[in-house]
Amino acid sequence: MLHYHPAHHGAPSPRSAPAHDHHAGHTVVMFRNRFIVCSALTIPILVWSESLQQWLGFEAPRFPGSDALVPVLSAVVFLYGGTPFLQGAVREWRARKPGMMTLIALAISVAFGYSLATTLGLQGMPFYWEMATLIDVMLLGHWLEMAAVGRASQALEHLVALLPPQAHVVRGEQVVDVPLEAVQVGDRVLVRTGEQVPIDGVVLEGASSVNEAFLTGESRPVPKQPGDEVVAGSINLEGRLIVEARRVGTATTLHQLMRLVEEAQHTRSRFQVLGDRLAFWLTVIALLMAAGAGIAWHLSGADWQFTLARAVTVLVIACPHALGLAIPLILVQATGRAARNGILIRNREAIERARTIQVVAFDKTGTLTEGRFAVTGIWVAGMEETTALQIAATLEQNTSHPLAQALLEAAQERGILPSRLDEFQTAPGKGVEGRIDGTLYRLGRPEWLAEFGIEQTPALQTALAHAEQHGETTIVLFNTHGAQAAFTLADRVRPGAKEVVAALHAMDIQVVMITGDAEAVARTVAEQLQIDTYYARVLPDQKADIVRQLREQGQRVAFVGDGINDAPALLAADIGFAIGAGTNVAIESADVVLVENDPRDVVFFLRLARLGYTKMVQNLFWATGYNLIALPLAAGVAARWGLLLSPAVGALLMSLSTVIVAINALLLRRARLDNGEAIPHQHTHSTTHTTGGKQP
Repeated sequence: MLHYHPAHHGAPSPRSAPAHDHHAGHTVVMFRNRFIVCSALTIPILVWSESLQQWLGFEAPRFPGSDALVPVLSAVVFLYGGTPFLQGAVREWRARKPGMMTLIALAISVAFGYSLATTLGLQGMPFYWEMATLIDVMLLGHWLEMAAVGRASQALEHLVALLPPQAHVVRGEQVVDVPLEAVQVGDRVLVRTGEQVPIDGVVLEGASSVNEAFLTGESRPVPKQPGDEVVAGSINLEGRLIVEARRVGTATTLHQLMRLVEEAQHTRSRFQVLGDRLAFWLTVIALLMAAGAGIAWHLSGADWQFTLARAVTVLVIACPHALGLAIPLILVQATGRAARNGILIRNREAIERARTIQVVAFDKTGTLTEGRFAVTGIWVAGMEETTALQIAATLEQNTSHPLAQALLEAAQERGILPSRLDEFQTAPGKGVEGRIDGTLYRLGRPEWLAEFGIEQTPALQTALAHAEQHGETTIVLFNTHGAQAAFTLADRVRPGAKEVVAALHAMDIQVVMITGDAEAVARTVAEQLQIDTYYARVLPDQKADIVRQLREQGQRVAFVGDGINDAPALLAADIGFAIGAGTNVAIESADVVLVENDPRDVVFFLRLARLGYTKMVQNLFWATGYNLIALPLAAGVAARWGLLLSPAVGALLMSLSTVIVAINALLLRRARLDNGEAIPHQHTHSTTHTTGGKQP
C-alpha cells in the first residue's frame, strides 16, 4: 500500500530542457591533449612577443628565424587548438543557434587573421599572444567542463551486466543452456543456488529464498515457493527453482528500469541555457558594435587602419575568457572541496539546483539503514539467552544467509563461541537443522513449527506480536520438546541518520522516506528517525512516480538511494544522491555520490552547493558586466574624453577579468559552511502518515 503526501502547490519544474550540444564529437582526452600542447607552444609565443617585452622590460634572445617564431607557433596553436571551436561554430550556425562557440571562433579567427596581416605588412599591433592565451583558456575551460559532466550512460551497461549470458532451459528430461535472448515466454528455466534469475516468471517447482534487494528495496530475503513471482536479476540464495518465463528480453522489469534510466538521462541545466543566451547576445552585440564602430569611425574621417583596429579590438575583448570560465572554475573548487569531504559531484547542474531544495527523499535500505540485519531481541522459554544464542550460532556457523550472519555477529559481540555441530542440513525456504551434543535442533521460520505439530509458547507469541508491530523478522529455535527461543531481527539504522534528519529540519527542509519495505518496517524507522512522511511498499517504478508527483506539485526534490531500483528516482529528482557503497547503477545515475556512506554529507553538500551557486552568479555577472563597460570603450565611444582602449590594453583588461573570476572561485575553497542559509519552506496540510517529528 502506497502512502502519498500532498506536497506544495505550484507549477512543475522540469529538470532539464533540450538544447544544442556544444560538445558533439568532443572528448575529455581531446581537450586535455590540445590544452597541454597549446600551452607548451604559448610559452615561446609569450617570451618572443614584442608587446610583452616592452611592458616587462626584457629582450628575448635573437637567432636566425626568430622573427618568424611567433607567427608560425601561433598558426599551429590556431589550427590545432582552435579547430574544436571552429567546428562548434559551424554546427551552431547550421543549427541556427550561434552562441559561445561562435563567439570564440570569431575572436580567434579575427585575432589570427589581423595579426597575420600585420606580419605581412599591415600597420598595426598583432594579437598573437592574446589569441594563443585565449585558446589555452578556452581549452582548459571546456576540458574542466566536460570532466565535470557525469557519464550516466554507463548505468545501462551495469544494468545489462546483472543478467547472466545464458539460461538453463528445461526441455523434457534434459537441461539445455541457451543464450539469454533465445529464451521464450512459456519456457521452463532452471535456477540453481547462487545463480541470478534470467527472466521474469512464476515458480513452478522448488522452494527457496531470493535476494531482491537490488530491485524492490526489500532488505530481507524473500521466500519463494510454487506460484510466487521472481524477477530477472534477483539471486537465488538456497534451493533449486524451476521458473516459467512470463516476461523475457526487453519486457522484463530490469529492462523497463533500463528504459526509465535512458529516458531520464537527457538533462540540461537552466544555467547552461542562461550561458547560451548570454553568449548568443554577446555575439550579436559584439558583431553589431564592431560593425558600428568601424562604420562610425570611417564616416568620421579616421584612416582605415585605425578603423580596422577598433573593430578588431571590440571582437577580441568580447571573447568570453571570463564567461567561459565562470562556471568551470567554480565547479573545480566545489568538486575539489566536496571530494576532500568524501563527496563526489558527478553532475554540475546539482550545484545550481541545490539552493532551491525543499524536500529530501530517502530510500530506506542501504541509505538510512545499512542493509544488513541485527538481532533486536531474544525471547526464551526454558533456557538462558546465552545458551539459545550459542545454539543458534552453532547451527548457522556454516551458512552465508544474511539472518545467519546477524546471529553470528550477535554471538561474537557477547563473546559466545559456536559449539560442535553434527548432522547439519538445510531445509530450503524453511531454515536449518543440526545435532548438538546428541540433540536435534531446528532454526527457521515460525511456520516451520506446524510441520512438526509444535505449539507456540507465550514467549514465542510475544516475540511474533512484537515483530509484527515493528516490522521485524522472527526466527525460532526448537527441538522435539518444543520452541526454545525466538530471535527478532531488523535492518540496522545507519550512524548519523537521525542527525541528518534533524539538520535538514533545522534548514526547513522536509524529510520523506520511500521504501519497498512493509508498512510496519517503514513506520518503525520513520518514528525512530523522526521523519516527516513515509511511503511504504513502493515498487521500483513508483519511486520515480512519487518524486515526479512532488515536483509537479511545486516541490524541489532531492532523492538519496543506493540500489538499482533507485536509479529512475535518482534521475527524476532535481538532485540525485547515491550512497557510495550502493550499486554501480545508482552511482552512475546520481548527480552526487556520498563516498563515505554517510547521509550527513547531504547537508554538507547542500550548503556547499548553495555557496557555489552564489559564486557562479557573481562570476557570470562580472563576466557579462565587464563586457558592457569594455566593449563601448573599445569601440571608442569615449574617445572625445581621452578614453580609448588600445588592442593591447583591451587584451590586458580581458585577462584581468579572467583573474578576478578565478580569485572569486578560489574563495570557495576556504569559505565557512558551519551554518547553511535556511531554505524557504511553504507549509501545507498533510493527510498522510506523520511520526511525531516536524510536521510537513
